[in-house]
Amino acid sequence: MLSGRINARNEQNSMFAKSADLRTRILFTLMMLLVYRLGTYIPLPSINSAVLFQFASSQAAGMLGIFNMFAGGALERMSIFSLNIMPYITASIIMQLITVAFKELASLKKEGDAGRKKISQYTKYLTIFLALFQGYGLAVGAEHAVSELGSVVTNPGVMFRITAMISLMGGTMFVMWLGDQITNRGIGNGSSIIIFCGIVSGLPSAVATFFDLGKTGAISTLMMLFIMLMAIALVGLIVFMEKAQRRVLVQYPKRQVGNRVYKADSTHLPLKLNTAGVIPPIFANSILSFPATILAFSSDKDGVVSQFIGSYLSHGKPLYIFVYISLIAFFSFFYSSVVFNSEETADSLRKNGGIVLGRRPGKHTAEFFDYIISRLTVLGIVYMSFVCVAPELMISQYAVPFYLGGTSLMIVVNVVIDLFTQIQTHMLTAQYAGLLKKARMQGR
Repeated sequence: MLSGRINARNEQNSMFAKSADLRTRILFTLMMLLVYRLGTYIPLPSINSAVLFQFASSQAAGMLGIFNMFAGGALERMSIFSLNIMPYITASIIMQLITVAFKELASLKKEGDAGRKKISQYTKYLTIFLALFQGYGLAVGAEHAVSELGSVVTNPGVMFRITAMISLMGGTMFVMWLGDQITNRGIGNGSSIIIFCGIVSGLPSAVATFFDLGKTGAISTLMMLFIMLMAIALVGLIVFMEKAQRRVLVQYPKRQVGNRVYKADSTHLPLKLNTAGVIPPIFANSILSFPATILAFSSDKDGVVSQFIGSYLSHGKPLYIFVYISLIAFFSFFYSSVVFNSEETADSLRKNGGIVLGRRPGKHTAEFFDYIISRLTVLGIVYMSFVCVAPELMISQYAVPFYLGGTSLMIVVNVVIDLFTQIQTHMLTAQYAGLLKKARMQGR
């Protein structure tokens, strides 16, 4: 058995060595990520780095840490990539909502590549608007940010706001372009990999901070062991739930196409338990980051809005948890309907002669799919809510770094699973190409 595993690993290594395309894609992805990481260290003009570092450190335990985590530490350095790819994600949410609401955009989606390109173009226009809007808010907030060493912005005013808006918008568009390049010429989903890179880049410092809390006595040894065991258990739960499937049996009866007769056959249609993936927690965090930004950069800490946000929308508070779970539930149902279209799937099965046992083709099959997806989505909501909320309670009680939160764990684990899947796909493609080449040479 051991020799068999060694031989299998050797075969995979030889396949990887032979796949020049895979090596090129991996190297290209690493180069793009290197460019992204360098960009997170290019600061905006008129920023006092020392004051900014002290201010960011004082806000690290607050909800502002979520935004900084997704930005790969760019926000605490006030770099041109401070907004990261979040405006694009928000624009994608809005466009998907509009596509469902307006038939004109829905018809564009059905036009194939041409329609998708138009929708993508509209999404980019909306991203520019949101980046300018959020950039202005970030610039105004930075002008009001003051620490013991002084003001974060050395030369506040109209010119700083305009410069910051244009720089942050340009940074967002460049990060979005990097994500597109990784998707098209690299490995996997570029947007997810960029967010993954931002989380992983801060993981070593977060782990060091966690152990420093133990050294100073802020967290007991038993509690540290419990948190580490909980993190390992959450990783195992995430892997299990992300791999879980509901397989629907589909039968293809005996049929004749032209002069060829096809035998009766059966297969399974896999339906993921968590159809929406990591999108709902990311969307929920991105929306909850808006009041966090208001609280962190507000000059009036005793105002009604600031007090409400600090008292009810901070980590571990009942209202925050309720809103968090509600947003996860909403985006889970919404994104599941976007990812899996039951009517199109049922119509495709009907056209190919596929039959779900006990269901008539067409409308009844689509209703059966809706029945299954809705129940799978409920299970997915319970799973995501537990994974995301449990660490939130630990963060509120023991100031555990955000990098160890449930959302970050879900993103990291899902992206790693997706990367392994992409690599295996490229390796199998290279293997099949080699076998076909050998077969052609032998045929000659």
